[in-house]
Amino acid sequence: MANSLVIKNGLIVNEGSITEGDLAIDDERIAQVGGIASGTNEIDVNGAWVIPGMIDDQVHFREPGLEHKGEIRTESKAAVAGGITSYMEMPNCIPQTISQDRLLAKIERATHVSHANFGFYLGATNDNLEAIKSVDTSLACGVKVFMGASTGNMLVDDEATLHGIFESSPLLIATHCEDTPTIEANERVALEEFGEDMPASQHPLIRSREACLKSSTLAVSLAKEHGSRLHVLHLTTADEMALFDPGPIAAKRITAEVCAHHLFFNDAWYESKGAYIKCNPAIKRRSDQLALRKALVEDRIDVIATDHAPHTIDEKQQPFALAPAGLPLVQHALLSLFEQAIEGIFDVTTLVHKTSHAPAELYQVAERGYLREGYFADVVVVDSARSTAIDEEPILAKCGWSPFAGITFASRITHTFVNGHLVYEESGVASEPQGQRLTYARAS
Repeated sequence: MANSLVIKNGLIVNEGSITEGDLAIDDERIAQVGGIASGTNEIDVNGAWVIPGMIDDQVHFREPGLEHKGEIRTESKAAVAGGITSYMEMPNCIPQTISQDRLLAKIERATHVSHANFGFYLGATNDNLEAIKSVDTSLACGVKVFMGASTGNMLVDDEATLHGIFESSPLLIATHCEDTPTIEANERVALEEFGEDMPASQHPLIRSREACLKSSTLAVSLAKEHGSRLHVLHLTTADEMALFDPGPIAAKRITAEVCAHHLFFNDAWYESKGAYIKCNPAIKRRSDQLALRKALVEDRIDVIATDHAPHTIDEKQQPFALAPAGLPLVQHALLSLFEQAIEGIFDVTTLVHKTSHAPAELYQVAERGYLREGYFADVVVVDSARSTAIDEEPILAKCGWSPFAGITFASRITHTFVNGHLVYEESGVASEPQGQRLTYARAS
């Protein structure tokens, strides 16, 4: 019986190797990986890379409550154009996702409009420990703990609550680690000297390396004390790398993430980009950027994500101290990573491992994250022979801008498949959303 679709003549990047051949899809699933296959429809990719779609474990799609910045529909459209076929969305929307009912409401929203597969975090606060303990673990990818400044009451700084979360969470704990008192003290100094229109170069001094290290150290110590599964998000400093052990992700209870923009940018970019690269934690020194890249190759850092967090251009054009932190990244993050692979900073198999295989393993995502027969056909084609000039591309995120403006990447995403459906090609994104709720292969 013929397959419904065959991607012909690709360089298949999967599970640590690159092989020439075809990839066959039948209905929603991968039917054949490698060799020669035939199908009712065939797409000849002529030596382009064929990879499993990125599983982005950290996005802020702003719905509900902040739809002027972004929506699940618009941001997932940008995601599939950027080769992200699954995402895990954060709880600091309005209302915050801090109960099981609100998890269910988000799932219901996404079911009808998401172009990529979706999962959601349950958010922690100083007063919802019982909701964390009792959550149906099939509904959430993890528990998000803001151990740094955040929206509303989502800063968790009560010592007893932190111990309770780390002792009793039934799900992986994902943390944003910055020490708020340190940040507030640094900010007072900067405002006194410069006022609200301070130079952008003050941002990594306010959201300092000391603030990051102090909070990350606390999170790791709590996880070791309680035997928790801890995943520290968006690390930014060389100092923090010593907190994490090298080695395969399957052997770890404590894991680490880096974001694409912290690998690509450093503080030299503040002069030209200003608030357009203002994010929390802050982009820091060139030496930190190099340390993050090294730790990635050493397997100290396990996962690469985006932390996609859009704001309107008007919001970003306020005086620097008032401009909100966060960048729209899902459409171009993967291209920025391929840029570094092409430059030889890390290899393509490492890139695929950190963006697809590792997040699938860490979050125990069922039947995704690999190109395997029987797995869901979440597949991306990246052509290294064709470039992408960001200024010449439509920006699909609702905010309409990109921190990569002015940059041309040496590769191009030409096709994205979600659950066997061609959802993106260069003519645009398919009108019908094909995303499904992520399921997890967890022991009961």
